[in-house]
Amino acid sequence: QLVESGGGLVQAGGSLRLSCRASEGSFRRYAMGWFRQAPGKDREFVGGISWTGDESHYADSVKGRFTSSSARNTADLQMSSLKPEDTAVYYCAASGGYYGPKNLYNYWGQGTQVTVSS
Repeated sequence: QLVESGGGLVQAGGSLRLSCRASEGSFRRYAMGWFRQAPGKDREFVGGISWTGDESHYADSVKGRFTSSSARNTADLQMSSLKPEDTAVYYCAASGGYYGPKNLYNYWGQGTQVTVSS
């Protein structure tokens, strides 16, 4: 039920905006989490936003560079000052209230590739 878009290839220092669209219902009822997985590495929590959109938190590795937002049926992850180490497949996830790093989400997107060249 979650469809992601916006991935691609960007040079270091550039920006990308990922979007996650709900095929049914509205994100206004869900908290959102963002994760990423690089080749050969475990899935990593990137950030999360509450269902009201008023609270969010981020991994230290992306804090100050990534910002999440949510609207009626779309959640976005704005990524700036990208680094080669940000290269990964990015996933959005939705839950009834949880927006932390644990796998307590009910729905997952299919993932979108982000590649940052040096």
